[in-house]
Amino acid sequence: MPVNVFSGSKHLGASKNTGFTLIEVIIGIVVLAISFSVIMRVIIPTEQHSADQIHQVKAAELAQSLLAEITGRAFDQNSDMVGGVIRCDDASATVITCTDEANFGAEVGENERSLFNDVDDYHGYSARVNASGDNLDASYNTFTLAVAVSYQGIELGLGNDRLAKRIIITVTTPLGTAMTFTGYKANF
Repeated sequence: MPVNVFSGSKHLGASKNTGFTLIEVIIGIVVLAISFSVIMRVIIPTEQHSADQIHQVKAAELAQSLLAEITGRAFDQNSDMVGGVIRCDDASATVITCTDEANFGAEVGENERSLFNDVDDYHGYSARVNASGDNLDASYNTFTLAVAVSYQGIELGLGNDRLAKRIIITVTTPLGTAMTFTGYKANF
């Protein structure tokens, strides 16, 4: 009786190939590309928003520092610079008028911030320096500061517009976001 040597095998000489077809590989690449694009659309805006929050904190620090410096100055050039005994536009016998709003800005000879002696000297001031007048720290060097001063006594309910000055500080962040901070100095 003849013996069959290949009795356990159905396929003679055929081997089974394992792996992916070309179509399966292409479909896999397309699925990965779509999933990566969705993930990137979620992550990138979150990262930018995170940086914007840091810039907002730094802008608030800069504005607060400058606002403290400005409100520490005298109310007006025509006021008493050492204690407020003489106030401009006061109802006393001797009336000294406050500086007209059209004349706000640094007076003659006050060409540096360290020489500013009253609030309206800062009107129109714009710089990239800190409250001490030094250049900004490297982490702030792309921030800009701009100051505007105006009379706002009536807006505050004081009856006379020249009894208060509004100080508006605009800080522009490196991302171009302009943030506005406001403070008031009263004539007292």
